[in-house]
Amino acid sequence: MIKELQLRILPHQAACEASLKDYIAREEGISFSSITHVRVLKKSIDARQRTIYVNLKVRVYVDEEPEDDMYTPIIYKDVSSAPAVVVVGAGPGGLFSALRLIELGCRPVVLERGKDVHERKRDLAQIAKTHVVDEDSNYCFGEGGAGAFSDGKLYTRSKKRGSVEKILNVFCQHGASTSILADAHPHIGTDKLPRIIENMRETIIRCGGEVHFQTKMTRLLLENSVTAIGSPICQGRTAGVEAVDLKNGTFKSFYGPVILATGHSARDVYRYLSEQNIPIEAKSLAVGVRLEHPSQLIDQIQYHSKQGRGDYLPAAEYSFVTQIDNRGVYSFCMCPGGFVIPAATGPEQIVVNGMSPANRGTQWSNAGMVVELHPEDIGADETDALSMMHFQEKLERDCWLQGNMRQTAPAQRMADFVNGKLSGSLPRSSYAPGLISSPLHFWLPPVISHRLSAGFRKFGQMSRGFLTNEAVLIAVETRTSSPVRISRKSDNLQHVSVEGLFPCGEGAGYAGGIVSAAIDGERCAEMAAAYSVSVNLM
Repeated sequence: MIKELQLRILPHQAACEASLKDYIAREEGISFSSITHVRVLKKSIDARQRTIYVNLKVRVYVDEEPEDDMYTPIIYKDVSSAPAVVVVGAGPGGLFSALRLIELGCRPVVLERGKDVHERKRDLAQIAKTHVVDEDSNYCFGEGGAGAFSDGKLYTRSKKRGSVEKILNVFCQHGASTSILADAHPHIGTDKLPRIIENMRETIIRCGGEVHFQTKMTRLLLENSVTAIGSPICQGRTAGVEAVDLKNGTFKSFYGPVILATGHSARDVYRYLSEQNIPIEAKSLAVGVRLEHPSQLIDQIQYHSKQGRGDYLPAAEYSFVTQIDNRGVYSFCMCPGGFVIPAATGPEQIVVNGMSPANRGTQWSNAGMVVELHPEDIGADETDALSMMHFQEKLERDCWLQGNMRQTAPAQRMADFVNGKLSGSLPRSSYAPGLISSPLHFWLPPVISHRLSAGFRKFGQMSRGFLTNEAVLIAVETRTSSPVRISRKSDNLQHVSVEGLFPCGEGAGYAGGIVSAAIDGERCAEMAAAYSVSVNLM
Protein backbone atom coordinates (compact mmCIF):
# COMPACT_ATOMS: atom_id res chain seq x y z
CA MET A 1 0.00 0.00 0.00
CA ILE A 2 1.15 3.54 -0.78
CA LYS A 3 -0.34 6.53 1.01
CA GLU A 4 0.31 10.25 0.52
CA LEU A 5 -0.10 12.41 3.60
CA GLN A 6 0.05 16.10 4.45
CA LEU A 7 1.75 16.59 7.82
CA ARG A 8 2.25 19.58 10.10
CA ILE A 9 4.70 18.46 12.75
CA LEU A 10 7.37 19.68 15.13
CA PRO A 11 11.00 19.92 13.95
CA HIS A 12 12.22 16.95 16.01
CA GLN A 13 9.47 14.78 14.51
CA ALA A 14 10.67 15.67 11.00
CA ALA A 15 14.37 15.26 11.82
CA CYS A 16 14.91 11.82 10.24
CA GLU A 17 13.07 8.92 8.62
CA ALA A 18 12.87 6.94 11.88
CA SER A 19 11.11 9.75 13.74
CA LEU A 20 8.79 10.29 10.76
CA LYS A 21 7.92 6.58 10.71
CA ASP A 22 7.21 6.67 14.43
CA TYR A 23 4.90 9.69 14.09
CA ILE A 24 3.03 8.26 11.08
CA ALA A 25 2.64 4.84 12.69
CA ARG A 26 1.01 6.39 15.75
CA GLU A 27 -1.18 8.88 13.86
CA GLU A 28 -2.33 6.48 11.14
CA GLY A 29 -2.60 3.33 13.26
CA ILE A 30 -0.01 1.50 11.17
CA SER A 31 2.57 -0.94 12.49
CA PHE A 32 6.00 0.75 12.61
CA SER A 33 7.67 -2.37 11.16
CA SER A 34 5.33 -2.43 8.16
CA ILE A 35 6.43 1.05 7.00
CA THR A 36 9.25 0.25 4.60
CA HIS A 37 10.02 3.82 3.55
CA VAL A 38 8.84 7.42 3.88
CA ARG A 39 9.66 9.68 0.94
CA VAL A 40 9.43 13.44 1.47
CA LEU A 41 7.81 15.06 -1.56
CA LYS A 42 7.53 18.65 -0.30
CA LYS A 43 9.01 20.39 2.72
CA SER A 44 8.72 23.87 4.18
CA ILE A 45 9.22 25.52 7.56
CA ASP A 46 6.53 27.71 9.12
CA ALA A 47 8.28 30.09 11.53
CA ARG A 48 5.56 32.74 11.71
CA GLN A 49 4.63 31.90 15.31
CA ARG A 50 6.66 31.04 18.39
CA THR A 51 6.00 27.35 17.88
CA ILE A 52 7.85 26.31 14.74
CA TYR A 53 6.25 23.71 12.49
CA VAL A 54 7.51 21.73 9.54
CA ASN A 55 5.00 21.21 6.74
CA LEU A 56 5.52 17.99 4.82
CA LYS A 57 3.94 16.14 1.97
CA VAL A 58 5.10 12.53 2.23
CA ARG A 59 4.60 9.25 0.40
CA VAL A 60 4.42 6.32 2.80
CA TYR A 61 5.24 2.81 1.60
CA VAL A 62 3.54 0.13 3.67
CA ASP A 63 4.72 -3.45 3.07
CA GLU A 64 5.97 -2.25 -0.30
CA GLU A 65 9.35 -1.25 -1.72
CA PRO A 66 9.76 2.30 -3.08
CA GLU A 67 10.56 3.11 -6.69
CA ASP A 68 14.27 3.39 -7.48
CA ASP A 69 14.27 6.87 -8.98
CA MET A 70 12.94 10.08 -7.47
CA TYR A 71 13.52 11.89 -10.75
CA THR A 72 13.15 11.07 -14.43
CA PRO A 73 16.57 10.85 -16.11
CA ILE A 74 17.01 12.42 -19.54
CA ILE A 75 18.58 10.41 -22.34
CA TYR A 76 21.28 12.47 -24.03
CA LYS A 77 22.13 11.09 -27.48
CA ASP A 78 25.21 11.33 -29.66
CA VAL A 79 25.16 14.56 -31.67
CA SER A 80 28.76 14.50 -32.92
CA SER A 81 27.67 14.69 -36.57
CA ALA A 82 24.73 17.08 -36.04
CA PRO A 83 24.58 20.77 -37.07
CA ALA A 84 26.38 23.08 -34.65
CA VAL A 85 24.91 25.81 -32.47
CA VAL A 86 27.42 28.16 -30.84
CA VAL A 87 26.78 28.86 -27.15
CA VAL A 88 28.74 31.83 -25.78
CA GLY A 89 29.07 31.46 -22.01
CA ALA A 90 29.09 28.44 -19.67
CA GLY A 91 26.91 29.79 -16.87
CA PRO A 92 23.51 28.24 -16.11
CA GLY A 93 21.96 29.78 -19.24
CA GLY A 94 24.72 28.42 -21.47
CA LEU A 95 25.03 24.97 -19.85
CA PHE A 96 21.29 24.30 -19.92
CA SER A 97 21.15 25.61 -23.49
CA ALA A 98 23.83 23.10 -24.45
CA LEU A 99 22.14 20.16 -22.70
CA ARG A 100 18.78 21.00 -24.26
CA LEU A 101 20.40 21.30 -27.71
CA ILE A 102 21.69 17.74 -27.32
CA GLU A 103 18.17 16.57 -26.46
CA LEU A 104 16.97 18.24 -29.66
CA GLY A 105 19.66 16.72 -31.87
CA CYS A 106 22.00 19.71 -32.26
CA ARG A 107 25.70 19.84 -31.46
CA PRO A 108 26.54 22.57 -28.92
CA VAL A 109 29.87 24.36 -29.22
CA VAL A 110 30.35 26.16 -25.90
CA LEU A 111 32.82 29.06 -25.66
CA GLU A 112 33.78 30.23 -22.17
CA ARG A 113 36.16 33.13 -21.59
CA GLY A 114 37.12 31.84 -18.13
CA LYS A 115 38.72 28.65 -16.90
CA ASP A 116 37.16 25.35 -15.92
CA VAL A 117 35.62 25.29 -12.48
CA HIS A 118 38.61 23.51 -10.88
CA GLU A 119 41.25 25.91 -12.26
CA ARG A 120 38.99 28.84 -11.49
CA LYS A 121 39.19 28.13 -7.73
CA ARG A 122 42.89 29.02 -7.73
CA ASP A 123 42.23 32.46 -9.19
CA LEU A 124 39.50 33.10 -6.64
CA ALA A 125 41.86 32.28 -3.79
CA GLN A 126 44.36 34.83 -5.12
CA ILE A 127 41.90 37.71 -4.84
CA ALA A 128 42.00 37.62 -1.03
CA LYS A 129 45.77 37.02 -0.94
CA THR A 130 47.04 39.49 -3.54
CA HIS A 131 44.00 41.77 -4.08
CA VAL A 132 44.45 41.21 -7.83
CA VAL A 133 41.45 40.21 -9.97
CA ASP A 134 41.90 38.15 -13.14
CA GLU A 135 39.60 39.87 -15.66
CA ASP A 136 38.59 36.57 -17.26
CA SER A 137 38.63 34.20 -14.27
CA ASN A 138 36.87 35.45 -11.15
CA TYR A 139 33.62 35.05 -9.21
CA CYS A 140 31.58 36.05 -12.29
CA PHE A 141 33.56 34.62 -15.23
CA GLY A 142 34.46 30.98 -15.72
CA GLU A 143 32.72 27.61 -15.93
CA GLY A 144 29.40 27.77 -14.10
CA GLY A 145 29.21 31.57 -14.31
CA ALA A 146 28.33 33.77 -11.35
CA GLY A 147 26.21 30.97 -9.88
CA ALA A 148 29.02 28.43 -9.53
CA PHE A 149 30.46 29.95 -6.36
CA SER A 150 27.26 31.11 -4.71
CA ASP A 151 24.68 29.64 -2.40
CA GLY A 152 23.40 27.58 -5.33
CA LYS A 153 19.86 28.78 -4.64
CA LEU A 154 17.31 27.12 -6.90
CA TYR A 155 14.22 29.06 -5.92
CA THR A 156 12.48 31.09 -8.61
CA ARG A 157 9.15 32.76 -9.28
CA SER A 158 9.62 32.33 -13.07
CA LYS A 159 7.41 29.25 -13.18
CA LYS A 160 5.30 30.28 -16.17
CA ARG A 161 8.27 30.40 -18.54
CA GLY A 162 9.20 26.75 -18.30
CA SER A 163 9.48 23.70 -16.10
CA VAL A 164 11.28 24.27 -12.80
CA GLU A 165 10.88 20.54 -12.10
CA LYS A 166 12.78 19.74 -15.31
CA ILE A 167 15.68 21.98 -14.26
CA LEU A 168 15.85 20.37 -10.82
CA ASN A 169 15.76 16.91 -12.44
CA VAL A 170 18.76 17.79 -14.59
CA PHE A 171 20.66 18.93 -11.50
CA CYS A 172 19.82 15.65 -9.74
CA GLN A 173 20.89 13.62 -12.77
CA HIS A 174 24.27 15.34 -12.58
CA GLY A 175 24.83 14.73 -8.88
CA ALA A 176 22.67 17.11 -6.83
CA SER A 177 20.89 15.75 -3.75
CA THR A 178 17.30 14.75 -4.47
CA SER A 179 16.31 16.88 -1.46
CA ILE A 180 16.14 19.84 -3.88
CA LEU A 181 13.01 18.24 -5.37
CA ALA A 182 11.20 18.57 -2.02
CA ASP A 183 12.52 21.71 -0.35
CA ALA A 184 10.44 24.87 -0.64
CA HIS A 185 13.63 26.92 -1.05
CA PRO A 186 16.11 24.41 -2.50
CA HIS A 187 19.84 25.08 -2.57
CA ILE A 188 22.91 23.05 -3.48
CA GLY A 189 25.79 24.91 -1.82
CA THR A 190 29.00 26.39 -3.15
CA ASP A 191 31.00 23.33 -2.07
CA LYS A 192 28.76 20.90 -4.00
CA LEU A 193 27.90 22.87 -7.14
CA PRO A 194 31.32 22.76 -8.90
CA ARG A 195 31.29 18.96 -9.23
CA ILE A 196 27.77 19.05 -10.64
CA ILE A 197 28.90 21.62 -13.21
CA GLU A 198 31.83 19.38 -14.19
CA ASN A 199 29.39 16.50 -14.67
CA MET A 200 27.29 18.64 -17.01
CA ARG A 201 30.39 19.47 -19.03
CA GLU A 202 31.27 15.79 -19.23
CA THR A 203 27.77 15.03 -20.57
CA ILE A 204 28.16 17.68 -23.28
CA ILE A 205 31.55 16.34 -24.40
CA ARG A 206 30.54 12.66 -24.17
CA CYS A 207 27.62 13.33 -26.51
CA GLY A 208 29.80 15.00 -29.14
CA GLY A 209 29.54 18.62 -28.11
CA GLU A 210 32.53 20.90 -27.54
CA VAL A 211 33.56 23.06 -24.60
CA HIS A 212 36.37 25.60 -25.13
CA PHE A 213 37.75 27.37 -22.06
CA GLN A 214 39.72 30.64 -22.08
CA THR A 215 38.06 31.35 -25.41
CA LYS A 216 36.64 34.85 -25.52
CA MET A 217 34.20 36.07 -28.14
CA THR A 218 35.55 39.13 -29.96
CA ARG A 219 32.83 39.71 -32.56
CA LEU A 220 29.80 38.27 -34.29
CA LEU A 221 30.28 37.03 -37.85
CA LEU A 222 27.53 38.90 -39.66
CA GLU A 223 26.24 38.20 -43.15
CA ASN A 224 24.29 40.74 -45.23
CA SER A 225 24.98 43.30 -42.54
CA VAL A 226 23.54 46.72 -43.32
CA THR A 227 22.73 49.91 -41.49
CA ALA A 228 19.64 51.43 -43.02
CA ILE A 229 19.80 55.03 -44.24
CA GLY A 230 18.41 57.31 -41.56
CA SER A 231 18.54 54.55 -38.96
CA PRO A 232 21.42 53.61 -36.63
CA ILE A 233 20.22 50.02 -36.35
CA CYS A 234 22.44 47.28 -37.73
CA GLN A 235 20.55 44.47 -39.44
CA GLY A 236 21.78 41.17 -40.79
CA ARG A 237 22.27 37.52 -40.03
CA THR A 238 24.86 35.88 -37.83
CA ALA A 239 26.92 33.01 -39.20
CA GLY A 240 28.79 32.45 -35.93
CA VAL A 241 31.40 34.20 -33.84
CA GLU A 242 35.09 35.02 -33.88
CA ALA A 243 36.90 34.29 -30.62
CA VAL A 244 40.41 34.66 -29.24
CA ASP A 245 42.24 31.89 -27.43
CA LEU A 246 43.43 33.69 -24.29
CA LYS A 247 46.25 31.17 -23.78
CA ASN A 248 48.09 31.98 -27.02
CA GLY A 249 46.33 34.97 -28.57
CA THR A 250 45.21 33.17 -31.74
CA PHE A 251 41.83 33.82 -33.34
CA LYS A 252 39.36 31.24 -34.56
CA SER A 253 35.88 31.31 -36.08
CA PHE A 254 33.01 29.10 -34.88
CA TYR A 255 30.01 28.73 -37.19
CA GLY A 256 26.32 28.27 -36.51
CA PRO A 257 23.40 30.08 -34.89
CA VAL A 258 24.53 31.85 -31.71
CA ILE A 259 23.07 31.67 -28.20
CA LEU A 260 24.56 34.66 -26.36
CA ALA A 261 24.64 33.71 -22.67
CA THR A 262 27.51 35.85 -21.42
CA GLY A 263 26.21 36.78 -17.95
CA HIS A 264 25.39 40.10 -16.30
CA SER A 265 29.01 41.32 -16.06
CA ALA A 266 30.16 40.98 -19.69
CA ARG A 267 30.58 44.71 -20.20
CA ASP A 268 32.88 44.24 -23.18
CA VAL A 269 30.02 42.45 -24.95
CA TYR A 270 27.61 45.29 -24.21
CA ARG A 271 30.13 47.82 -25.51
CA TYR A 272 30.69 45.79 -28.67
CA LEU A 273 26.95 45.53 -29.37
CA SER A 274 26.53 49.27 -28.80
CA GLU A 275 29.45 50.13 -31.09
CA GLN A 276 28.00 47.91 -33.83
CA ASN A 277 24.56 49.56 -33.50
CA ILE A 278 23.00 46.22 -32.55
CA PRO A 279 19.92 47.21 -30.52
CA ILE A 280 20.20 47.09 -26.74
CA GLU A 281 18.52 49.22 -24.10
CA ALA A 282 19.24 50.45 -20.58
CA LYS A 283 17.40 48.52 -17.89
CA SER A 284 16.45 49.15 -14.28
CA LEU A 285 18.85 47.92 -11.61
CA ALA A 286 18.89 47.15 -7.90
CA VAL A 287 21.96 48.53 -6.13
CA GLY A 288 23.05 48.62 -2.49
CA VAL A 289 25.23 46.76 0.00
CA ARG A 290 25.80 43.32 1.56
CA LEU A 291 24.42 43.20 5.09
CA GLU A 292 26.09 40.67 7.39
CA HIS A 293 24.73 39.56 10.79
CA PRO A 294 25.94 36.86 13.18
CA SER A 295 23.99 33.79 12.06
CA GLN A 296 23.05 33.02 15.68
CA LEU A 297 21.32 36.41 15.93
CA ILE A 298 19.31 35.79 12.75
CA ASP A 299 18.37 32.33 14.08
CA GLN A 300 17.19 33.87 17.36
CA ILE A 301 15.14 36.54 15.58
CA GLN A 302 13.56 34.30 12.97
CA TYR A 303 12.87 31.35 15.28
CA HIS A 304 11.69 33.53 18.21
CA SER A 305 14.04 31.80 20.63
CA LYS A 306 17.19 32.64 22.58
CA GLN A 307 18.38 29.13 21.70
CA GLY A 308 18.27 29.96 18.01
CA ARG A 309 17.88 27.06 15.60
CA GLY A 310 18.45 24.32 18.16
CA ASP A 311 19.27 20.78 17.06
CA TYR A 312 16.64 20.26 14.35
CA LEU A 313 16.26 23.46 12.35
CA PRO A 314 18.45 24.82 9.51
CA ALA A 315 20.16 28.22 9.55
CA ALA A 316 17.35 30.76 9.38
CA GLU A 317 16.48 32.75 6.29
CA TYR A 318 14.76 36.12 6.02
CA SER A 319 13.11 38.20 3.33
CA PHE A 320 12.27 41.89 3.57
CA VAL A 321 10.64 44.25 1.11
CA THR A 322 9.19 47.74 1.38
CA GLN A 323 8.56 50.86 -0.69
CA ILE A 324 10.51 54.06 -0.02
CA ASP A 325 9.78 57.11 -2.20
CA ASN A 326 8.08 54.92 -4.83
CA ARG A 327 11.02 52.55 -5.17
CA GLY A 328 11.48 49.06 -3.84
CA VAL A 329 13.97 48.43 -1.03
CA TYR A 330 14.47 44.75 -0.37
CA SER A 331 16.72 41.88 0.63
CA PHE A 332 18.27 39.88 -2.18
CA CYS A 333 20.14 36.58 -2.41
CA MET A 334 20.01 35.81 1.32
CA CYS A 335 22.83 33.44 2.35
CA PRO A 336 22.30 31.90 5.81
CA GLY A 337 25.46 30.50 7.34
CA GLY A 338 27.53 31.91 4.48
CA PHE A 339 30.34 34.22 3.37
CA VAL A 340 30.62 37.63 1.72
CA ILE A 341 32.88 37.41 -1.34
CA PRO A 342 34.79 39.82 -3.63
CA ALA A 343 32.98 39.69 -6.99
CA ALA A 344 34.82 42.32 -9.05
CA THR A 345 35.63 41.46 -12.66
CA GLY A 346 38.41 43.93 -13.32
CA PRO A 347 40.85 46.47 -11.87
CA GLU A 348 39.72 49.47 -9.85
CA GLN A 349 36.46 47.84 -8.77
CA ILE A 350 35.00 46.60 -5.52
CA VAL A 351 31.88 44.46 -5.85
CA VAL A 352 30.51 42.18 -3.13
CA ASN A 353 28.22 39.17 -3.27
CA GLY A 354 27.30 36.24 -1.01
CA MET A 355 27.64 32.47 -0.99
CA SER A 356 26.95 29.54 1.35
CA PRO A 357 28.25 25.98 1.68
CA ALA A 358 25.71 23.16 1.58
CA ASN A 359 25.53 22.88 5.38
CA ARG A 360 25.14 26.65 5.79
CA GLY A 361 27.32 26.27 8.82
CA THR A 362 29.39 29.47 9.17
CA GLN A 363 28.92 31.94 12.03
CA TRP A 364 27.60 34.64 9.67
CA SER A 365 24.48 35.21 7.56
CA ASN A 366 24.32 37.82 4.82
CA ALA A 367 22.03 39.24 2.19
CA GLY A 368 22.11 41.92 -0.45
CA MET A 369 20.14 44.97 0.69
CA VAL A 370 19.31 46.89 -2.43
CA VAL A 371 17.33 49.80 -3.83
CA GLU A 372 15.42 49.66 -7.10
CA LEU A 373 16.76 52.28 -9.52
CA HIS A 374 15.37 53.37 -12.86
CA PRO A 375 17.42 55.30 -15.44
CA GLU A 376 15.58 58.53 -14.61
CA ASP A 377 16.60 58.20 -10.95
CA ILE A 378 20.23 58.85 -11.86
CA GLY A 379 19.55 61.45 -14.57
CA ALA A 380 20.58 59.03 -17.31
CA ASP A 381 20.69 60.06 -20.95
CA GLU A 382 17.67 58.33 -22.51
CA THR A 383 19.64 57.75 -25.72
CA ASP A 384 22.53 55.99 -23.95
CA ALA A 385 21.86 52.25 -23.67
CA LEU A 386 24.92 51.90 -21.43
CA SER A 387 23.90 54.57 -18.92
CA MET A 388 23.09 52.13 -16.09
CA MET A 389 26.31 50.24 -16.75
CA HIS A 390 28.27 53.49 -16.48
CA PHE A 391 26.52 54.16 -13.15
CA GLN A 392 27.57 50.71 -11.93
CA GLU A 393 31.17 51.31 -13.01
CA LYS A 394 31.41 54.69 -11.25
CA LEU A 395 29.97 53.31 -8.02
CA GLU A 396 32.36 50.34 -8.05
CA ARG A 397 35.36 52.63 -8.66
CA ASP A 398 34.27 55.02 -5.90
CA CYS A 399 34.09 52.01 -3.61
CA TRP A 400 37.59 50.91 -4.66
CA LEU A 401 38.96 54.36 -3.86
CA GLN A 402 37.28 54.25 -0.45
CA GLY A 403 38.86 50.82 0.09
CA ASN A 404 42.42 52.17 -0.26
CA MET A 405 42.59 51.02 -3.91
CA ARG A 406 42.62 47.35 -2.91
CA GLN A 407 39.88 44.74 -2.47
CA THR A 408 39.52 45.93 1.14
CA ALA A 409 35.82 46.77 1.27
CA PRO A 410 34.37 49.94 2.82
CA ALA A 411 32.03 49.02 5.66
CA GLN A 412 29.89 50.52 8.41
CA ARG A 413 27.92 49.12 11.31
CA MET A 414 24.20 49.00 10.52
CA ALA A 415 22.87 51.30 13.26
CA ASP A 416 25.73 53.75 12.68
CA PHE A 417 24.73 53.95 9.01
CA VAL A 418 21.11 54.70 9.90
CA ASN A 419 22.20 57.33 12.47
CA GLY A 420 24.80 58.92 10.20
CA LYS A 421 27.84 58.01 12.34
CA LEU A 422 31.27 56.73 11.34
CA SER A 423 31.95 53.35 12.94
CA GLY A 424 34.90 53.49 15.31
CA SER A 425 35.37 49.75 14.95
CA LEU A 426 33.95 46.95 12.86
CA PRO A 427 32.79 43.46 13.85
CA ARG A 428 34.54 40.30 12.65
CA SER A 429 33.46 39.48 9.11
CA SER A 430 33.55 36.61 6.64
CA TYR A 431 34.86 38.94 3.92
CA ALA A 432 38.37 37.54 3.40
CA PRO A 433 40.15 40.56 1.81
CA GLY A 434 39.26 42.64 4.89
CA LEU A 435 37.11 45.66 5.77
CA ILE A 436 37.85 49.34 6.31
CA SER A 437 35.56 51.68 8.26
CA SER A 438 33.94 54.17 5.91
CA PRO A 439 30.98 56.61 6.09
CA LEU A 440 28.75 54.85 3.56
CA HIS A 441 25.89 57.13 4.58
CA PHE A 442 27.95 60.09 3.32
CA TRP A 443 29.45 58.98 0.02
CA LEU A 444 26.87 56.55 -1.39
CA PRO A 445 24.49 58.39 -3.77
CA PRO A 446 21.51 59.77 -1.80
CA VAL A 447 19.06 57.87 -4.03
CA ILE A 448 20.57 54.74 -2.47
CA SER A 449 21.65 55.78 1.05
CA HIS A 450 18.46 57.63 2.03
CA ARG A 451 16.20 54.81 0.87
CA LEU A 452 18.37 52.13 2.49
CA SER A 453 18.36 54.01 5.79
CA ALA A 454 14.57 54.37 5.75
CA GLY A 455 14.19 50.75 4.70
CA PHE A 456 16.38 49.54 7.57
CA ARG A 457 14.25 51.48 10.04
CA LYS A 458 11.15 49.73 8.69
CA PHE A 459 12.79 46.31 8.76
CA GLY A 460 13.86 46.94 12.35
CA GLN A 461 10.23 47.64 13.24
CA MET A 462 9.08 44.50 11.46
CA SER A 463 11.69 42.29 13.13
CA ARG A 464 12.91 43.29 16.58
CA GLY A 465 16.68 43.07 16.90
CA PHE A 466 17.37 43.17 13.16
CA LEU A 467 18.54 46.81 13.15
CA THR A 468 21.68 46.50 15.25
CA ASN A 469 25.32 47.50 15.39
CA GLU A 470 26.19 43.80 15.55
CA ALA A 471 25.46 43.84 11.80
CA VAL A 472 27.76 45.40 9.22
CA LEU A 473 27.10 46.92 5.79
CA ILE A 474 29.75 46.01 3.20
CA ALA A 475 29.90 48.03 -0.02
CA VAL A 476 29.02 47.75 -2.76
CA GLU A 477 26.41 45.33 -4.25
CA THR A 478 25.88 46.29 -7.90
CA ARG A 479 25.64 43.01 -9.84
CA THR A 480 22.12 41.95 -8.92
CA SER A 481 21.19 41.84 -12.60
CA SER A 482 22.19 43.06 -16.04
CA PRO A 483 22.26 46.85 -16.60
CA VAL A 484 21.25 46.19 -20.21
CA ARG A 485 18.52 44.30 -22.04
CA ILE A 486 19.54 42.88 -25.42
CA SER A 487 16.42 43.30 -27.52
CA ARG A 488 14.79 40.14 -28.83
CA LYS A 489 11.50 39.09 -30.38
CA SER A 490 8.90 37.60 -28.06
CA ASP A 491 7.75 34.87 -30.44
CA ASN A 492 11.04 33.20 -31.39
CA LEU A 493 13.56 34.82 -28.96
CA GLN A 494 15.80 35.94 -31.82
CA HIS A 495 17.39 39.36 -31.67
CA VAL A 496 15.14 42.03 -33.15
CA SER A 497 17.53 42.88 -35.98
CA VAL A 498 20.15 40.11 -36.18
CA GLU A 499 18.77 36.82 -37.46
CA GLY A 500 20.19 33.70 -35.85
CA LEU A 501 21.27 35.49 -32.65
CA PHE A 502 19.51 34.41 -29.46
CA PRO A 503 20.24 36.65 -26.44
CA CYS A 504 19.89 34.45 -23.38
CA GLY A 505 19.60 34.49 -19.63
CA GLU A 506 20.62 36.97 -16.99
CA GLY A 507 23.21 38.75 -19.11
CA ALA A 508 20.65 39.50 -21.80
CA GLY A 509 18.20 40.88 -19.23
CA TYR A 510 15.72 37.99 -19.25
CA ALA A 511 16.48 36.11 -16.03
CA GLY A 512 17.45 36.68 -12.42
CA GLY A 513 19.06 33.59 -10.93
CA ILE A 514 20.24 30.06 -11.63
CA VAL A 515 16.87 28.45 -12.34
CA SER A 516 15.35 31.30 -14.34
CA ALA A 517 18.56 31.51 -16.42
CA ALA A 518 18.46 27.74 -16.97
CA ILE A 519 14.82 27.93 -18.06
CA ASP A 520 15.62 30.75 -20.48
CA GLY A 521 18.58 28.74 -21.75
CA GLU A 522 16.33 25.82 -22.58
CA ARG A 523 13.85 28.12 -24.36
CA CYS A 524 16.62 29.71 -26.43
CA ALA A 525 17.96 26.26 -27.30
CA GLU A 526 14.55 25.19 -28.59
CA MET A 527 14.29 28.28 -30.79
CA ALA A 528 17.90 28.00 -31.99
CA ALA A 529 17.40 24.32 -32.84
CA ALA A 530 14.27 25.12 -34.84
CA TYR A 531 16.13 27.93 -36.61
CA SER A 532 19.06 25.60 -37.36
CA VAL A 533 16.72 23.08 -38.97
CA SER A 534 15.05 25.74 -41.11
CA VAL A 535 18.40 27.14 -42.28
CA ASN A 536 19.80 23.70 -43.14
CA LEU A 537 16.67 22.86 -45.12
CA MET A 538 16.98 26.02 -47.23
